[in-house]
Amino acid sequence: MLSIIRETLDPLLHPSARCDALTAARHRAFMGPRLLGSLAAFAAFPVYLVLRGAPSALEVIAFAWLIVPILLSYFLSRTGRYESAHMMSSLSLTGLVMSIALSTGGITSFAAVWLVVLPIEAALSASRRLVAFASVLALLCIAALIGVTSLQIFPVLRISPLAQGLFTAFGVASATIYAAGLAFGAESLARTSVALLSTEEDRYRLLARNMSDVISRHNRNGAVQFISPAAEALLGTPADRLIGHGLFDRVHVADRPAYLTALSDAARGVDEYSVEFRLRRESGRGAERVRPVNVEFVWVEMRCRTLDADNPEGEVVAVMRDVTDRKTHEQALDVARAGTERADAAKSRFLATMSHELRTPLNAIIGFSEMIVQEDALRIDAAKRKEYAQLINDSGQHLLSVVNGILDMSKMETGNFEISPEPFAPRPALLNCCNLLALKARENGIDLVTRAPETLPEINGDLRAFKQIVINLVSNAIKFTERGGTVTVSAEIDGARLILRVADNGVGIGTEDLKRIGDPFFQAGKTYQRRHEGTGLGLSIVKSLVGLHGGDMTVESRLDEGTTITIALPVDCAPRNSGGNIATLIPAPRAVDTTQANQVKKSA
Repeated sequence: MLSIIRETLDPLLHPSARCDALTAARHRAFMGPRLLGSLAAFAAFPVYLVLRGAPSALEVIAFAWLIVPILLSYFLSRTGRYESAHMMSSLSLTGLVMSIALSTGGITSFAAVWLVVLPIEAALSASRRLVAFASVLALLCIAALIGVTSLQIFPVLRISPLAQGLFTAFGVASATIYAAGLAFGAESLARTSVALLSTEEDRYRLLARNMSDVISRHNRNGAVQFISPAAEALLGTPADRLIGHGLFDRVHVADRPAYLTALSDAARGVDEYSVEFRLRRESGRGAERVRPVNVEFVWVEMRCRTLDADNPEGEVVAVMRDVTDRKTHEQALDVARAGTERADAAKSRFLATMSHELRTPLNAIIGFSEMIVQEDALRIDAAKRKEYAQLINDSGQHLLSVVNGILDMSKMETGNFEISPEPFAPRPALLNCCNLLALKARENGIDLVTRAPETLPEINGDLRAFKQIVINLVSNAIKFTERGGTVTVSAEIDGARLILRVADNGVGIGTEDLKRIGDPFFQAGKTYQRRHEGTGLGLSIVKSLVGLHGGDMTVESRLDEGTTITIALPVDCAPRNSGGNIATLIPAPRAVDTTQANQVKKSA
C-alpha cells in the first residue's frame, strides 16, 4: 500500500521538490501518515456505525474532518510550502481532537491521547519554531480539557463500559498507528539524509581523487591537515608524506616567505589570496625504485581562503595548480621581447652610426669636388687642387671600407661568407699587418711592439681572413690607446693552436659592456664619451672570422687599465659555420700610472 501511495504522490510533488531528494523525502514523510490515517478512519467508519448506531451531527462533522489531511497533502504537493502545511496540519488535528474530546468526556476522552501526537508530528518539520508552536498548542489544549472537565461545562457522554473500553482502545490504537507512521516517516527521512550525505561525500571524494588540481587544508602556520591524492602526480611523492610540514619542506627556499604569508593572510579573512611559488618534484620513483631520483622544481599557483572568517586562527583551504608550462611560455615571451628590444636598439644604433659614418665623407667629397669645379672663380692653384683630390680619395676609401665592412658582416650573418684555407706562414703576415699600421701608431704617439718568433710553423687557414683579424684588432687597440701608450702584438704555438694576443694599456672596457663585445654595431660607452669614429663592426667581423676557422676569442679588460684580446686558431683549419666562442674575463687589478688614471673613459 505504501508503494501505491508513493507512486501516487511522486507526480504530485512540487517541481522544486523533485529536484531535491531530501525535500521530496520530507514531503513523502508528511503525506504518507496523513493519507494512511484518513484512509484508516474512513475504513473504521462502518464499524463505528454498527457499534454506535445512527451518528449524531457532531460525529458526522468529526468524520468529515478527516478529509483535511488529504487536502493538506494536495496543498503541499502544489505549493511546496512545507512549514505552512505543518502548521495547518497541527491546527486541524487540534480542532478535531478538541471537538471529539469535548463531546466524549473532556480530559478522560479517548481522543485526548491524540494531543501527544502534535509535538511528534511537528518534529518531522525540522523546524524549532513549529515544534515549539505544536508543544505550546498541545499543552494549552490539555489545560483547557482539564478545566472543562473539572467545571463540567459540557455534558458527559453516557455510554456503556464496553463501548467506553472500545472507544478508548480505538483512540489509543489509532494514535499508536499514526505515531508509528510518523516514526517510519522519520526513519525514512533519516535514512534518505544519510544516503544523500554518503553520496555527496563519495562525489567529493571522487572529485578530489581524480581532479588534476591539488586540494589541501592547512593550519595558519602552514602545516598540512589534508591533501588530495593528486599531490602524488604533481610532486612524485605519496600524499601522506606531505602531511604536517612535508609540503613546506618542498617549497623553494626563496618562495617560502610568500607561501607562509599567503596562508596567514587567508586565515585572517582575506576573501581569496593567490600566490605563485616553486615546489620540489621528485621523478624516477618506481615501485622497485631501480631508477635514480631526479629532483626538479615546478611552478604552482595556489589560491587559498579561510574556512571560517570569524575565527582568526581558523584553517585554510587551498587549491594548487601546476603552471610550469605557463611560466615557461612567459619566460620565452620575455626572452623574445628582450630580443626584439635588442634588435630595435641595434637598428637605432645602426642608423645613428651610419648617418655619421656616411655623411662625413660624403660631405667632404661633395664639398671639395664643388671647390674643384669652381677652381677658376676660387683661384685654386695646383697644390690646393691636389690636396682636395687627395681628401676626396681618402673619403671615398673610407666610404668603401664602411660599405665593405657592412657587406662582409651581412654575408657572415647569412652564412654566405666562405673562407678558403691554404697553407701560409703566420709570422710574415703578422709583421706585414703591423708595418701597415706602424705609421698610424707613430702619428698617435703609441709604441707598437711585435713579438713573433721566427720558429712559427705554417698553418692551414684563410690568409685574407687572418690579415683582416690582425688589422682590425691592432687598429682598434691603437684607436683606444692614449698618446704615450703601448700596443703589444704577440703570437705563439700552443699545442694544435696558434695563439694571437693583442694587448694595450688604453682606456679599457666597462664590466657592463664586456658581455656585449662582438655584437654588430655595438659600441660601448654609457658612462664615457665616444671620441673616435667607427661602425662598431670591427670586433664583430673578427668574432665571425674566428668562428669560421673554428677558433675562440677571449676578451680581458678593465677601465683605465687596458684590454687584452686573445685569439686561438687551429693550426689545421676545417671550415665551419660561424659561431666561435667569446668569453669575457676581468683580470686582477694592476698598477696604473697617474697619466692613464686621468684618461677619459670610453668604449672599445
